[in-house]
Amino acid sequence: MLTSITDGFLCCLLGKAPNAVGPLDSVESGDGFTFLEVKPGRVLRVRHAVPERPGPPGPPGSPGAAERGAVRCQRRITLYRNGQLLIENLGDAGGPGSPGSPRAEPDGEPGAPEPGAKDGAAKRRKRKPKRVVTVDCEKRITSCKGTHGDVVLFFIHGVGGSLDIWKEQLEFFSKLGYEVVAPDLAGHGGSSAPPVAAAYTFYALAEDMRAVFKRYAKKRNILIGHSYGVSFCTFLAHEYPELVHKVIMINGGGPTALEPSLCSIFNLPPCVLHCLSPCLAWSFLKAGFARQGAKEKQLLKEGNAFNVSSFVLRATMSGQYWPEGDELYHAELAVPVLLVHGMHDKFVPIEEDQRMAEILLIAFLKVIDEGSHMVMLECPDTVNTLLHEFVLWEPDTPAADGDGDTK
Repeated sequence: MLTSITDGFLCCLLGKAPNAVGPLDSVESGDGFTFLEVKPGRVLRVRHAVPERPGPPGPPGSPGAAERGAVRCQRRITLYRNGQLLIENLGDAGGPGSPGSPRAEPDGEPGAPEPGAKDGAAKRRKRKPKRVVTVDCEKRITSCKGTHGDVVLFFIHGVGGSLDIWKEQLEFFSKLGYEVVAPDLAGHGGSSAPPVAAAYTFYALAEDMRAVFKRYAKKRNILIGHSYGVSFCTFLAHEYPELVHKVIMINGGGPTALEPSLCSIFNLPPCVLHCLSPCLAWSFLKAGFARQGAKEKQLLKEGNAFNVSSFVLRATMSGQYWPEGDELYHAELAVPVLLVHGMHDKFVPIEEDQRMAEILLIAFLKVIDEGSHMVMLECPDTVNTLLHEFVLWEPDTPAADGDGDTK
């Protein structure tokens, strides 16, 4: 139903048939939303706010800011055939003055001989690595202010939600002068809902996010994701390392490859799942919020959580298959990452975010004691402050001596 309405809307405005071969230009609606056709018949609702700046865009920082933010990212990642990962940081990527001490500690070196073993036995037990990846690059991590015209903030929601869950964050950063972009995933919010399950696989949704990113990205882009949306942020950061400046992950879980569970409730027949939809909404209220009062019920309603069809919900959950997104994939990222975790989150244990902080090269974990899975709705002021501090953060690079060594 939504697809036909959207197609008719685009056809009337643009005078083109809905089955046009190429993607259509974006269409601005009267309520401030943009409808972007990423593929023929596949239309996403996008909130795109561009602040009015009285003069030319401000510079990306004071003189010498780029030099102060220069960071050398060096690490060697060894993957063994038994799945164990050995991460060796060859330099301090965080640098002095960073908001934390980013470290990725290995689980132990699988190729090392066991204590007390003889030389011959040690050689026989020593295993060759399956793959060795070296990260060696220089990143310039600078403070991003609302007056800088080359900065864009992207907000990506998770399963069952919509761009409305970012209401407080979009208003906060827009008032500070930031350009913000927040799309609805296919089948969610005001986006079209294709009638085939293949339209909701991770790869299909990731390509949608790629199209949105390429449409609005500038020189320095900051990705903010919640829950399942974190996976798309990781995907984009991996695909566009020169354009993604920083990443913020809110209750995103550990650095594990996505694979739908065979025992998942979302694998039930659609008719059964449809009957369970009210129960799912109630369960989400119990697990998604630290408290279950009238305010939380209103937030659940306003945030459009689980306000999707049972078919879209089932297809999206069943389509969470992304074997490439394992620990090695995350360990290769050289972009600074802020991890925000709601202490009462019953969907994502804190141990998963802690593991993510260990794997990533430059990562800072912040825990909000009063929040849970929907922490951006429960504690908007705290979340906005944390996000803004990270957006403004830049590392202090130590001075170099005459030989080029840092002091």
